[in-house]
Amino acid sequence: MQRTLVTVLLVLILGAGESPEARPQAHAQPDALAPLQFLIGNWQAIDTPAGESGSFTFKPSVLGRIIVRTNEANYAATAERPASRHEDLLVIYEENGSLKADYFDSEAHVIRYVVQAPGPGSVTFISDPNPREARYRLTYAARPDGVLLGTFEIAPPGSPDGFKSYLSWKARRVS
Repeated sequence: MQRTLVTVLLVLILGAGESPEARPQAHAQPDALAPLQFLIGNWQAIDTPAGESGSFTFKPSVLGRIIVRTNEANYAATAERPASRHEDLLVIYEENGSLKADYFDSEAHVIRYVVQAPGPGSVTFISDPNPREARYRLTYAARPDGVLLGTFEIAPPGSPDGFKSYLSWKARRVS
């Protein structure tokens, strides 16, 4: 009985008369993610202040249906603060014809972004306005010399377009 139920479920999932090997595989990068291909690779922060280092990786995942960025930043101890490490994860995906991204970090922040790719080598991640919360904007721009510029801006609650730079960085592809 259990084996028959499993067989019926597989037929429903896979399609009658169709083996798993015959099913088309979604290996191709969806067109919606194509404008973000310039980000794919391993990146190392450059021109960082003394005692700071960082790196991040953008890679396709889930058979090319999403792009995952993992990031780490290390800060040496100073007179003002102890040594620290920051890690985060950004998952970029297409949903109902729009690019979106979800961000999670080691400081318990969660940010939901809408993704805009205004032109080649440029992408902006922007959170929805909420009068009671800060709004965030993350931007990447590729320079002709291969350097990737990044900025992270914050707009205070009640001022959704009042973005002020919080962090900026430069990175070079290492592989």
